Amino acid sequence: MIWRVEHFDEIDSTNSWVVSRALEGAPEGLVAVADFQTKGKGRRDRTWEAPARSALLCSVLLRPSVDLDEMQWGVAAVSLAVRAALVRLCGVRPDLKWPNDLLVRGVKVAGVLAEMMATESGPALVVGFGVNLTSHPEGATSVADAAGVTITAPALLDIVLEELEPRRAQMEGADGRALLRAEYERALVTVGRRVRVEMAGSVHEGEARGVDEAGRLVVTVDGVERTFSAGDVVHLRSANDEVA
Repeated sequence: MIWRVEHFDEIDSTNSWVVSRALEGAPEGLVAVADFQTKGKGRRDRTWEAPARSALLCSVLLRPSVDLDEMQWGVAAVSLAVRAALVRLCGVRPDLKWPNDLLVRGVKVAGVLAEMMATESGPALVVGFGVNLTSHPEGATSVADAAGVTITAPALLDIVLEELEPRRAQMEGADGRALLRAEYERALVTVGRRVRVEMAGSVHEGEARGVDEAGRLVVTVDGVERTFSAGDVVHLRSANDEVA
């Protein structure tokens, strides 16, 4: 994989920029990284805000040869790459919360956001991620707070891309996806927990059992296994006790 990194002092959204390039036919491997975003994206049209140069704000373009319903593995690959990079650089090993959060001791340190689209060059997946390095919004944490060390965005990005390359390759075959799935399930703190899955117009509670062959969350709800490809997940201690 050849990564082509474009750096911006300021941009509205790295995801929006990479999506535009993808629609124009840009090949896989394009990376946008910014010191500051004026309209950073979060899930469900939320915003991601961070002071300038306090976070790694980045988006990557992937064009895996997988079915559309298997694109979740791109999110898994990026999440696992960020996790592995943090272990290597500062010894912090975040837990993953399905579908897109990285947690340290139950508190969010990073988030991942994916956008899938059809282009003339074939399906494209843009995966954005933000890692709080030296500051964090209320209710979250940073690498500096969690590890007691300061790491720079360029140093972290280099290792993330290094860790992403083999996991991206695993997406191309059934055996590789099985390995990716196993690593993903080991890292998911969601698995084995009682959860509430909040979707547009519906709410479901049950026990998270794992992820299926497409990376969808498998939850036993009232004795019946259900799969979820999207939704906000709340970890519960009991039916009425929220954790995160």
